[in-house]
Amino acid sequence: MTSVANPSSAQENEVLFHPELLKKFDINGPRYTSYPSADRFHNEFSEADYLGALERVAKVDEPLSLYFHLPFCPNICYYCGCNKIITKDHGRSAKYIKYLAKEMAMVTKAMGAKKQIPITQLHWGGGTPTFLSHEEMIELMQHTREHFELLPGGEYSIEIDPRRVTEKDIALLAELGFNRISLGVQDFNLAVQEAVHRVQTIEETQAVMDWSRKYGFKSRSVDLIYGLPKQTPATFKETVDAVLAMNPDRLSVYNYAHLPHIFKPQRRIAEADLPPAADKLDILSNTIERLGEAGYVFIGMDHFAKPDDELAIAQKEGKLHRNFQGYSTQAECDLLAFGISSIGKVDDCYSQNVRTLDEYYEALDHGHLPVLRGLRLDQDDLLRRELIGELMCQFELDTQSFAKSHQIDFQSYFKTEIEELKHLGEAGLLAWEGETILVPTKGRLLARRVAMTFDRHLRESQAKGTYSKVL
Repeated sequence: MTSVANPSSAQENEVLFHPELLKKFDINGPRYTSYPSADRFHNEFSEADYLGALERVAKVDEPLSLYFHLPFCPNICYYCGCNKIITKDHGRSAKYIKYLAKEMAMVTKAMGAKKQIPITQLHWGGGTPTFLSHEEMIELMQHTREHFELLPGGEYSIEIDPRRVTEKDIALLAELGFNRISLGVQDFNLAVQEAVHRVQTIEETQAVMDWSRKYGFKSRSVDLIYGLPKQTPATFKETVDAVLAMNPDRLSVYNYAHLPHIFKPQRRIAEADLPPAADKLDILSNTIERLGEAGYVFIGMDHFAKPDDELAIAQKEGKLHRNFQGYSTQAECDLLAFGISSIGKVDDCYSQNVRTLDEYYEALDHGHLPVLRGLRLDQDDLLRRELIGELMCQFELDTQSFAKSHQIDFQSYFKTEIEELKHLGEAGLLAWEGETILVPTKGRLLARRVAMTFDRHLRESQAKGTYSKVL
């Protein structure tokens, strides 16, 4: 068993890693970056539905969040499941920036904006956002600031491939207003890197860390993946130690989901090279133990942070939230998303854009927003979204307070779910403290499994969707 420091506990060290529970409950399930999960979106949701949502949210005088999907990558990483375009042609990205500007203009016009809309959170994801040239980065941010006001104290983040940036790039990003970076590392072992077609040195990564501090970035996050080909518990421990020496503010430790029938690049990975299940558990156990020793707090799912990081503080204060970018301190914001395949949350709707450049350009050329599919949430969806969010972020739910705020009888409304929770309670994944549902430390790696009990769509659907393992 492995222990890790936890901010919500009076105990100095609580046991987080229980291999017998993980083996028993490591099933496939949603990640709950949204509820309902994205596989529930449908094509009957139209541009008109999205326009209606934009009109409604425009009447609410609250800051918003922005996401830009920048899909271009110069090389392919075999493990990647993102929507990406492999190219070295900057003519393609230059054109894309101009269409992002079109989309922003159409969205803000639909909102009836007479002035810049206040923004408290912005994220550039990919792909490789730093594929863009300096001119393209400047142009995109200029277009953004034409329509939106980035408020002081906001979270403005970008995903970084350390192999693809120089000090001048980091200096420019700081000048443009970014104050947080997320660095892809995955693994520092050369055999693993060669197996996934992503060779990256410790020195390259350390340089980006140093530059981010030099130019005043407030937060540095590192992404790792366990379960990649050629990995062993010993080699991954070396990677974790190397990352900890860089002193990031946050770490994400993701489970590699091998789905070659969905993601074609993964077909280049030999299944025989993937670590066996026992090794994966050992890797996870060792990593949790090492991060706990280094003083990192388990935030939830795959995320760890220093105790003084904003995520850890937000969780301690009951203000942590979850959205399509993971855990956040500001996820209550409505999210406007731009670019191919991007997903937004506006009022009571989710909306996803078309997946290809040709579709995206054609829609905008004809004066239409490039909506592919989406979902308008009913009252039950909104209620369950809040409930699942509390369990995933705070690991507890005051059912009495929740029932009062939603004017329901909790025991009656969730009669089926409460009955199903009994066997999870017997296993130690949850406990009742009066009227409060608690996910104790031993169950927190499996919080998704507890949340799944309250997922009405998962319960009712015969098509369970394609999900990754809970661990």
